[in-house]
Amino acid sequence: MKVLICTDLEGCAGVVSFEEQAYPDGKYFEQAKRLATAEVNAAVTALAEAGVEDILVWDGHGPGGLVYEELHPAAKLLHGRPLAPAAVRDAVFSEYDVCMMVGQHAMAGTVDGNLNHTQSSQSVEYYKLNGKHIGEIAQFALYAGSLGLPLIFLSGDEAACREAQALIPGITTAAVKKGLSRGSAISLAPAAAQRLIREGVARALASQAQEPLAPLSWPGPYELEIRFFHTHVADAYAQRPGVQRVDALTIRVRSDNIRELIYF
Repeated sequence: MKVLICTDLEGCAGVVSFEEQAYPDGKYFEQAKRLATAEVNAAVTALAEAGVEDILVWDGHGPGGLVYEELHPAAKLLHGRPLAPAAVRDAVFSEYDVCMMVGQHAMAGTVDGNLNHTQSSQSVEYYKLNGKHIGEIAQFALYAGSLGLPLIFLSGDEAACREAQALIPGITTAAVKKGLSRGSAISLAPAAAQRLIREGVARALASQAQEPLAPLSWPGPYELEIRFFHTHVADAYAQRPGVQRVDALTIRVRSDNIRELIYF
């Protein structure tokens, strides 16, 4: 089996602040990256122990959220911005069998989602796909699903785990913290969080062998609506080809191909 892991920073235990931990100029950004790397390494450890020989970790945090020097030796790291062209990236992802998410947060507007947001914590109010609110979990699951990869495991705060379970019944999750609000949470100790992730990944692999989850797929055609907090952001998006300006803060884009718009 070949496994792709998509990572983020805001869903990791011990990370509770955008300004101090998730943004690259934050006082504790490097510390947060080490926490995230340790959680990723816990997942990689479980995969390696199960005999998985090809493990690709995709650093999904915008400015980078992992410490390369501390990465588990069984893993390879896909990193860097801007991203490679879609055709190049898709060819790589298509080589893998299943995918997982580590350090994930809930979608924007989730009342108990610690550090909840969708794509941009500073500019996006919501994403809607065919009228349904979605977050980064659905974005990744649908993108990977269109390439044939089911999402079988996710770790993050309780709200992210709940969101994943509603999206993909049967997915294995590991809640490493409980959000009390957007800016506060109760986190497990690092060792406890890492143990939960190792155990969860092992369960996910066993479950996939017994009762495989299918790649996530929603029927098209697709209409993505994005609402922003500020008009100047909508102004910029409205200049792109094929974009419909709905109102001062909202744009829509349509496509028959989910991968063309899900990360628009």
